[in-house]
Amino acid sequence: MSQFLSSKETHFCLEDLIKNAKTQLILMSPYLQLTTLIKKLLINKNHSKVNVHIIYSKSDLHPDEVEWILQLDYVHLSYYKNLNAKCYMNENECIISSLNLSEFNQMNNNEMGILIHKYEDHHAYKEAYDEVQKIICRSNTVNMTLNNLKSEITLSEVKKTQDPPSASKLTTSKLAAKHKVKTSNLLETFAVKGLITLNENNKYHLTNLGKSYGGEFKSSQFGGYFIWPENMNILSSQEVS
Repeated sequence: MSQFLSSKETHFCLEDLIKNAKTQLILMSPYLQLTTLIKKLLINKNHSKVNVHIIYSKSDLHPDEVEWILQLDYVHLSYYKNLNAKCYMNENECIISSLNLSEFNQMNNNEMGILIHKYEDHHAYKEAYDEVQKIICRSNTVNMTLNNLKSEITLSEVKKTQDPPSASKLTTSKLAAKHKVKTSNLLETFAVKGLITLNENNKYHLTNLGKSYGGEFKSSQFGGYFIWPENMNILSSQEVS
């Protein structure tokens, strides 16, 4: 039997739904923003090898946040332009709600939703699951797994930008992979060297110094990303000091 959820119950039950996912988790929300809690939950699910699929249509994600998601082996990110539904599912429960993932745990607005238990209302759960799968099939994959990152991110960026990066420049994640360091560590190094800087919203921006060393910011429907000269010696203080 389906259960009506008040605003407070919607937030509480969604957090429980995510925490209780053992094999599968689907987060479908037009608006996507990585709050501290969402990051923590995604890390826990990734560590437990739970397959997570996030589908969105609008995003406040900065390029480094997209790259952070791309490093999670079991998190799949898809973009679907016409998405307006908010639906969250694990292998046992489904929540259909007014709550966007960007507002999760913020309690800013009055929300409501419906909780469907698979074993109490199997028909409704299956119909919701089938509809979600149709949307996933129509969506554009941003990321599959970390193993596919080297090929997927390049193809995605070339297709989604009118001014694709030249072959002599790499995204931050690919440059990090080339030098066998984590993308987050490389971004921190560039920030220390003054190539990029954090604004008041804790998002990276390219500095004039970064531009002088060949860094560029490219816009895409996924938010944007940085590219850097492929031959950039990131470990040399003379190169990026």
